Order: sequence, then structure tokens, then C-alpha cells
Amino acid sequence: MFTVKTLNKISNVGLSKFDEAKYTIDDNTQSPDAIMVRSAAMHDMEMPESLLAIARAGAGVNNIPIPKCTDLGIAVFNTPGANANAVKELVICGLLLASRKVTKAIDWCKTIKDEGDNVGKTVEKGKSAFAGPEIKGKTLAVIGLGAIGRLVSEAAVDLGMNVIGYDPFLPAGASLKAGITVNNNLDEIFPVADYITLHVPLTPDTKQMICDESIDKMKNTVRILNFARGDLADSQAVVNALEEGKMAAYVTDFPSADIIGIDGVIAIPHLGASTPESEENCASMGADELIDYLENGNIKNSVNLPSVSMAKTGVARITVIHKNQPNMIATITDTISRDGINIASFEDKNRGEIAYSIIDIDETPAQKVLDDITAINGVIKVRSIY
Repeated sequence: MFTVKTLNKISNVGLSKFDEAKYTIDDNTQSPDAIMVRSAAMHDMEMPESLLAIARAGAGVNNIPIPKCTDLGIAVFNTPGANANAVKELVICGLLLASRKVTKAIDWCKTIKDEGDNVGKTVEKGKSAFAGPEIKGKTLAVIGLGAIGRLVSEAAVDLGMNVIGYDPFLPAGASLKAGITVNNNLDEIFPVADYITLHVPLTPDTKQMICDESIDKMKNTVRILNFARGDLADSQAVVNALEEGKMAAYVTDFPSADIIGIDGVIAIPHLGASTPESEENCASMGADELIDYLENGNIKNSVNLPSVSMAKTGVARITVIHKNQPNMIATITDTISRDGINIASFEDKNRGEIAYSIIDIDETPAQKVLDDITAINGVIKVRSIY
């Protein structure tokens, strides 16, 4: 029996995937086998020895201490693409809001409520203050062509925009919708873009990629959309650009005190994935990942361990999280063979300094076998699955 702890409200569509005969959902347990989380901060959380895996119902994992989990042999999963359509729709909404000054116009309308029969005349007189360009025929730069970036690009093409994609990690020969061109030189993209939308993870390389230097390369009429991570943009640089007429609008799903209320900023309270469909998709994918890992030892969509999957062929299965170092595989297999057990199948993959082995064997291992593997220098966690 496995125990799953939820740190946030998780959709029942996902929780219902856990077989009640095998799993207990307990929000208060102190010794869970797995955790499902959305936005709860885990950096200061004490990780129980029982914990095998964490599933983040969403793409970003900034709220999870990844290095700590890796050191403890805890697999961390996310759900890439599960909320992509929800975010795409809000990005398209942001494009239109930024262009047509819709939010300003709505706020203004609220101020003329008491004019009674004169409202119509006031509207016709004042509407010119909120005029803005159409997006058809304009150039949209999509920075990052992952699940969300691709959907945004495709929708923008359908709306008649010229789309330039930027993604140095895009696989060679990747199939893109007609109308999407790729240029991996930001110095060439920024000067021609009417709109720029960010869809990259927050890394040391991408942090504050929107800054004084990059803004200086853009059109003074550029409209920037950030539905990825707040720190991709230098807030002060954005404020300065808006106040100095170097940027027309900044739309973000990550409000902060220094940009809220600034003329030209449209701050949305992190609604990108706030749809019932997205929450259901994320919960469902996260549950599937945990179930396959807990019951079969297979790994898919882990952010700290390599993807490894193998059909069961033996009587029992041993999984080993270990450091990626010379002779490790030989040492593990020699240890199993020395204990008189035949290996039916073996699969090992690495991810940087960490590796993961799945070993199917022809008999149920004694505890001594597991202890012998655990004692190998460089082994982080050993588990047996029957």
C-alpha cells in the first residue's frame, strides 16, 4: 500500500486514478511515499525518509528543492504540456489586450456611469484615446518553441501574424506549421518584432533576458508578453522603458509591487493555467507518472532523473539511483550475480551526474542483496518492486 500526500488541492480527475486497493490519499501523513503539489513551497520542508517521488501538477518546479531531492534519491516529475492550451489562450488574450488598450477602456467606462443619457456621446468622444493596432500582419517573436510556444505560434499564424520563433534547443528537422520561421539570433529578431512573447524556463542564462540592453534593440512600439516566469524580465528596465516611450505595453502573468499600477503594464494574477481543464490534465498526468514509478519503477517526465522505461520480464525488479561514475553498472550487476541471482533484463540511463538502473531478476531478492547494492560507493537509493 502506497500513501500519497497532497500539498494543494488536486483535481479529483487525477486522484481518482489511484487504485484504492493500492493507494491511500492522506493530506496529513508524515511518512508519504509520494507527494502531489501545485504551488506550495517545499524548500523549507523536511523530506521524510519514506518519500520516493514528487509530482508537480504543472510545468515549473521552482517551488521544489531539486538538488536536495536528487541527493536524497527522490524522483521529481512535472507535467509538461498539460496546461499548454490554457496558457496559449491567455497569451492570445494578452496580445489583444495590449494592442487595443482594452483594460484602460474598461476602466474608463466605469468612470462615466453617472452621466446618464450622455453616456453614448461621451463614449464616442472619448474612445479615440483607446485606439490601437490590429495584430494581423504584425510580427510576433516567440521566444521558446516548447509545448506552449508552439501552440501560440500556430494560433498567431492563423490570426494572420508573421511569426518568428527562437529556440536553440529545437531538434533538427522539427516540424513546424507553415508560416513559422526560426531565427536563433535575438539581435536580429528584437529589431523587427512588433510583439515578443516569452516561453522559456528561468535559468541563469534566461534570467532578465528582457533588460535595458535588449530593450534598446527593440522597436519603441514593442509589446512584450511574459506568461513564463516573472524574473525573465528586469522589472525596473520595463518600467523605465514604458515611462521613456521605448515600449508600448508589458503584459505579465506575474505581478510584482514594482510594476502594478504602472501605465502600460497589464498585470494578470497568474491565471495562465487556471482552468478546470488544465488542472484536470495536470493532475491526471502527474498521477500517471507517480503510479508508473511507484509500481513499475519507470521514469517519464522527471526533471532530475533520466527517462528510463522497461517492460517487466522477471519475477522481481530492482531499481537503483546512483552517481554516473565509471564501473558503477559492472559493480551493481556483479553484486547481484555474486548473490546467486540471474539478471533477466537491464536498462540504465544517465542524466549528467546522476544515473538510474532498472534490473529485472528471476527471483525475489533477499534483503541482503538490496543491502549489498546500497553499500556500493555512489549508490543513492535502492528499491525492490514485486
